[in-house]
Amino acid sequence: MLKRLSFLCVALLALTACGHNGSSDNSAAPTPAPAQTAPAAPASAAKPVASASTPAPASTAAAASTAAAPATASTAAQKPAAPSAPAEPFVDNGKWVEGKNYFTIEPAQPTGIPDKIVVTEAFSYACPACNAFHTTADQLAQNLPSNAVMTYLPVSFRPDENFPLFQRAYFAAKALGVADKTYDAMFDAVWKTGELASDDLTTGRPKPQSAWPTIDDIGKFYAKYGVDPKQFVAVANSFSINTQMKRADDMVKAYGVDGTPTIIVNGKYRFTPGDAGGYPQSIELTKWLIAKEAAGK
Repeated sequence: MLKRLSFLCVALLALTACGHNGSSDNSAAPTPAPAQTAPAAPASAAKPVASASTPAPASTAAAASTAAAPATASTAAQKPAAPSAPAEPFVDNGKWVEGKNYFTIEPAQPTGIPDKIVVTEAFSYACPACNAFHTTADQLAQNLPSNAVMTYLPVSFRPDENFPLFQRAYFAAKALGVADKTYDAMFDAVWKTGELASDDLTTGRPKPQSAWPTIDDIGKFYAKYGVDPKQFVAVANSFSINTQMKRADDMVKAYGVDGTPTIIVNGKYRFTPGDAGGYPQSIELTKWLIAKEAAGK
């Protein structure tokens, strides 16, 4: 019975958003469970990422820098193209309300991909709500019209839940060309097998920080996908990755993202699944905003 209750607690926790201010955003899912949310540790107690400022050797730093994009598109990692859904005409029947279901980003931010409407998910592998949402994010990516593209923005604003480590890992994997094919596998490593978990999956509570995964542990995970673990760590600790992380943090602030997951459409609109009314509605609202943007409304 205790195990079943613990599992239920973890499931309910996954339905709450991971908030910027250290608390759960209960609007991020249709079924909130505030009582199951672990209190955040003080920022001063956050575990530092290993050797975060140590430059990589020239060869690996060069490899990382070749993957660095312009500042406005530095976080754009496109998965392999899926068959495009037909573009939908823009129809405003009053279902989606600005200020309630979605919010305008002011000023609008350039995307760096001028020929596409860019849909961005602000996320963290260490966020339970992102884990609950990521299969929906996959469905969204697979059902975008041909004039849109999906990108990903890893956040770092919960050091008490090890977010900065996973932001660093994402950009290193992107630089080494394995971020796309390991996107779902990383969630599984954190929330199913537990090999990269910062939480105790039995209790749903954070592990002691001394038991958190490190960048070396994540390097060993990526070895399964043909990456040399030492090269991964060197790239992860490179100046290029530090720069991309800083750009990502700046973009999070510019978008006004204060919880994960958050969807951003073309640098102009943002919403959470809770704002949309649920996971299926998130896909519907995203497509509606794409149509709105395409129509110039």
